[in-house]
Amino acid sequence: MKALIIDDERLARKELSNLLQEFPEIEVIGECANAEEGIKMIQEMAPDLIFLDVQMPDKSGFEMLEALETVPEVIFVTAYDEYALKAFDVSALDYLLKPVESERLGSAIQRVKDELEQKSTRENEATENQGKLQEEDQIFLKDGEKCWFVSLKDVRLFESEGNYVRVYFKTFKPLILKSLNALEERLDEKAFFRANRKHIVNLKWIESVENWFNGGLRLVLKDGTLVEVSRRQSARFKELMSL
Repeated sequence: MKALIIDDERLARKELSNLLQEFPEIEVIGECANAEEGIKMIQEMAPDLIFLDVQMPDKSGFEMLEALETVPEVIFVTAYDEYALKAFDVSALDYLLKPVESERLGSAIQRVKDELEQKSTRENEATENQGKLQEEDQIFLKDGEKCWFVSLKDVRLFESEGNYVRVYFKTFKPLILKSLNALEERLDEKAFFRANRKHIVNLKWIESVENWFNGGLRLVLKDGTLVEVSRRQSARFKELMSL
């Protein structure tokens, strides 16, 4: 399991790296002293897991996660317990207080291993048992006491909200318990496009496309909704839509 340590304190990085030598399943592939270094190394090295400090000088650990397109598994390591609830709000698998104890670290690593095994199982099952959903396919949605049968061609936007996805169609926007990554795997990429880490749009609902900041794009949907396309996905969008 490839891991990065992201912490502005050199001594804290060294102590954690030394502790991780007790766990042969963890390969520390790099250390970062701030969020910007962390973002760059995550994009370049695609780790399975990051050990992330919360308080850092340029960006906090939470702000760093918001800037990522794809987020690996996260274990927060910090001296402050006041951030614990927020850590789990951003789907961190665990939260370790400094100084980190070996036994507690082992428990956190086991949680990561269990989660990655479950993800692998789910992905294999999806590959074996499920094909891509097409535009004309109908899906069943349930939000509380309300239920709908919806044709995918009528869904203009999927929006991630933590562990849930909000589905926009007609005047409705129910919330379903599903990750955006899992949903993306089921959708036909010729009909639905992942604009950024929070949004998937129906290509036929795009009214116009505008140039946006830092080489990105902004989509204007037929209902007036504005969706920013990340710089990386903007290049993919141009390639997808070109002759």
